[in-house]
This record gives sequence, structure tokens and C-alpha cells, in this order.
Amino acid sequence: MLTVANVSLQYGDRKLFEDVNLKFTPGNCYGLIGANGAGKSTFLKILSGEIEPQTGNVSLGPDERLAVLKQNHFEYEEYEVLTVVIMGHERLYKVMKEKDAIYMKPDFSDEDGIKAAELEGEFAELNGWEAESDAAVLLKGLGIDEDLHTKKMAELTGSQKVKVLLAQALFGNPDILLLDEPTNHLDIKAIRWLEEFLINFENTVIVVSHDRHFLNKVCTHIADLDFGKIQIYVGNYDFWYESSQLALKMAQDRNAKKEAQIEELKKFIARFSANAAKSKQATSRKKLLEKITLEDIKPSSRRYPYVAFTPGREIGNDLLTVKGLSKTVDGVKVLDHISFTLNKGDKVALVGKNEIAKTTLFKILMGEVEPDEGEFKWGVTTSQSYFPKDNAEYFDGSELTLVEWLRQYSPHDQTESFLRGFLGRMLFSGEEALKKANVLSGGEKVRCMLSKMMLSEANVLLLDEPTNHLDLESITALNNGLIKFKGCIIFASHDHQFIQSIANRIIEITPNGLIDKQMAYNDYLEDTALQQQIEKRYSQSV
Repeated sequence: MLTVANVSLQYGDRKLFEDVNLKFTPGNCYGLIGANGAGKSTFLKILSGEIEPQTGNVSLGPDERLAVLKQNHFEYEEYEVLTVVIMGHERLYKVMKEKDAIYMKPDFSDEDGIKAAELEGEFAELNGWEAESDAAVLLKGLGIDEDLHTKKMAELTGSQKVKVLLAQALFGNPDILLLDEPTNHLDIKAIRWLEEFLINFENTVIVVSHDRHFLNKVCTHIADLDFGKIQIYVGNYDFWYESSQLALKMAQDRNAKKEAQIEELKKFIARFSANAAKSKQATSRKKLLEKITLEDIKPSSRRYPYVAFTPGREIGNDLLTVKGLSKTVDGVKVLDHISFTLNKGDKVALVGKNEIAKTTLFKILMGEVEPDEGEFKWGVTTSQSYFPKDNAEYFDGSELTLVEWLRQYSPHDQTESFLRGFLGRMLFSGEEALKKANVLSGGEKVRCMLSKMMLSEANVLLLDEPTNHLDLESITALNNGLIKFKGCIIFASHDHQFIQSIANRIIEITPNGLIDKQMAYNDYLEDTALQQQIEKRYSQSV
């Protein structure tokens, strides 16, 4: 058990945590949520001992081991991959090194023999004889092939290093597992493997993630960080979000009969219980949900931006025709005779392993890059608005205030009252509307770009990884806004729930042409024959 007692931390005048008291118990997975900058990663560092709180303490049960997902991807450059994973269990690795050093001594004494015997006993107790095979199983599950296990970390790509460090954290069945954004840079297969691993993990997990689908799959509880306090709720992220919205509705309608509210709560809990996945965690979560009372449901103080895209004109039937587009980037052919037609009502998710290919297609369609071959044509009734993955050119060096910045993109109303009202709905209220554009955080820049897109009144939206840098509240607002949008969308994202809830068509760019399917994302991933066909295309290009 991990116990947090009276923990407080303050930087200058800003209080991150104040008198936090919590118990994290075995068998549960806690999703730590909070707005950007609320202190989620800092709290994990306090739990791991990397940062000392100003008051209070964190304690583990006797002989319990805590493991952390390391963030420094260059920390182990000179070590072999398999060794790095085993280093996740510090005591086991130390015993291995000590006994190996004794056996290497040229003048092996009786004392050395006694010490080696002691170490061998401890090594066996720590499952040392299975260490290499256990590490290999973790690496294989995350997609690190056996031929890489004996290579130095320096020889691996960035995404491969992330997987090795994740395997290191998972290694040796730690009692407490702390994971900060574990799905970043993971492919779909690795994420699904990790979900299953955590669902069946019997100890304590505390995870920070912006991936709502991941939080919904693995979490039994949500730890909500707000106003320097942390409140733990039973259920996954969706249950927390919808219950907080239900509580807000109940609070606003104080005259409603309590019996009617209790009945609504029962229906709400029954719906979430019925939808729980068939796993150990889901079964225990269902039992906990059924014990919830009206008093357990509390409204959230979270602020959600207002995201709504309204087309200025109705779109026609002739939208976009792409014929034989090819493009080589830095000597690599990323698009090879790409052809497709965009139809009225399409909300297309661009997927695929090659990020450059997707970004290049967006840039070609927006006229920023010329194709090497092929052509494309937008329909006369279409108007496009583009969200680029890299938005630096819109902000770097700009001395404009946010009001002045947004005025550039407001075709109809350029009055200060309108622009301030618009910025307020995007959470830039009061003095924040007078911030300089060149000092914004990543999440603030994204909210400004979305404001620009909303003002354009375009009927076709092109979005390249729009959820990057956003907190869960902004992701949820954007997600809902795109679901309601009446025009067409082409977008790329790694957010599973984002794709599943928006897209009605999946286009995967493989090295050997397009896979183009009019279907939901979950159905696309669950189609075994289709996934085998896709894997074959990738393997043929190696």
C-alpha cells in the first residue's frame, strides 16, 4: 500500500498541493487527472521520492518495491537492451553484478565462496534465473524483436527506447507502478498489449495519461487533482466525466425530487456497469460502482472551452479528388501514387506508421508543398481550414496580443467585445486576452488555432494531430465539437477514442498504397483478415 500523509508543496506564491491525504491500495489502477500545469507529473515525482514535499510524507508497506517509467531516453546509451530492462529491479541487478564480480576474482577465497552462496540464495528468491526470459517476454510484447535485445540502447530509435524503458518499469512485478504518459510514442499493438498487461496486473498502478480510451480500459479509480487537493473516485475516466456532469445538472436543478435523482443515478451506474469489459478489473469496478450513493457524485470545477465549427455554406457533392499523388521527402518516397475521393458526409481518419506521410499529404492538399507526381482538385463549394502539426510560424516572434492576433482571422466582426467574448469561451478571459502570442504554452497555441478555424466558417476541416498539447478537458470539448460538425473532416490522431467517436472512414497510408475502408475505427482494428493484409504490406516494404 502507498500512503500519502499531509503532503504539501508550494513554488513561490503558487500552491500545487496542500495537505493531501490518500491511500493507494493493491489491485487498483488510479488515473491521475488534472488540468495542464496542475502538478500531475510533480505529484508522481513526490510519490517516487524524486521531489521532497515541504510538509508530510509518502510511505510504502514493508519490503514493497516501487517502479517508475523513466523519462530520460538517453540515460542508458551504453547498456544492452536486456540489461536495461533488468535494471528496473535495482536489488536484483545489484545482486547479479556483485556475484559476477566475485566469480571473476582471480584469487577466489573461502570468504568469497560464502558471500557468493548468500548472493545465489537471494538471487534465486528474486527470481533471478528467470530474469532474462521475463525481460524478453516484456520486450516482445511491446514490439521489440529478439534481434534487438543484445544491442546497445544507442543503436535504437527513439520510439524503441521508449518501449525498453516501459519494459524496465514493468519488470519484476513491482508493488507500486508509476507511469507518466506511458502510451506516448507507442503504436496501436503496443498500447493494446500494455492495456491487457495492466488489466491483469494485481498490484497498484498510478498513471497519468491524456489518452481517454487507455484510461477507460485500465483504470478502476480516478484521482482528480484540482485546487491543490486530490479526490479519488471509483470508476474510469468516462464514468468520472459523466458523473461530474450529472452532478452539475443535479446541483443546477435543486428543486428536483431526490427520489428522481436517485433513480437517474441508478440508471447511470447500471449503464456503465453493463458496458464494463470482461476483465478482473472491470468485475471489481462493477461491484464498487454499485455501492455509489448520491452523495458520492460531485460536480467538477473543470472549465471546458467552447468548441463549435459552423460552416458558412452548405457543401456540395463534389468535394475532393486525388489522383496518383507521389512525394519523396529526404530521399524516402512517403507517398506512392495515392488516389482517393472525398465524399459528402465523410469524416476521414488518416492512420499509418509513417507520420511524415500523413503530414506531407496534408501539406499538399493545402498547397504548401508541390507533389512530385499526380494531382488533386477541391470542389467549388468547398472551403478549407487547416490545423498543422507544427504551428510555430503563427506565433514565433509575434508581439501581437491575443485580441490583435485573432482579429487577423475574423472575417466579419473585428470589434474588441466580440473577440474578447470569443477568447473567453476558449478560456482566455480578462487579462489573459492581452497576453502576447509569442509567450503562449503549447496548449494555449492549440486553442488559438482552433479559434482561428472556427472563425473561418470552413466546411472542410483538415487537422494534423490536433490533440497534441491539450489537456483532457480541451480534448473532450474538441472531440464533441467535431462530432457535431456538419461538414467534412480529414484528420490524423493517435487518440483512440477521438478516432472512434469521430471517423466514419479510415484511410491508412502504407508503403504499398492505401487501405481505404468505410467503417468505424474499432471495427477496423478488430478485422483480423484486414489487419493481416496491412501487416503484409508493411513487411513487404522492409
